[in-house]
Amino acid sequence: MVKAIEGIYENGQLTLNETFPTSKKTKVVVVILEDENPSETQHKPGGLSHPNGVRLGSLAGRYSIPDDFNAPLDDLSDYM
Repeated sequence: MVKAIEGIYENGQLTLNETFPTSKKTKVVVVILEDENPSETQHKPGGLSHPNGVRLGSLAGRYSIPDDFNAPLDDLSDYM
C-alpha cells in the first residue's frame, strides 16, 4: 500500500493532518518538503481549500467547455 499523509513537523514533533491508515507495524518513508510558512498550507476551517490557498470551486462560471470538446480531431482521422 502507498498512501501520502500531509502533516507538519515542528520542534521535534510530527503532527499528521489525517488518521494513520493502519495500527500495524508499517514501514514508512518521510519526504521533507521545504516550506517557509507551513501554517499557511494547512486547510482552513469553513470550506474546502487547496494547500496553496486556492478555494475549490472558485473558478466556477468563469470558463466554459465547448460542446464539441470530445469530438475527434481532424488531425487524427488517419489513425481512427
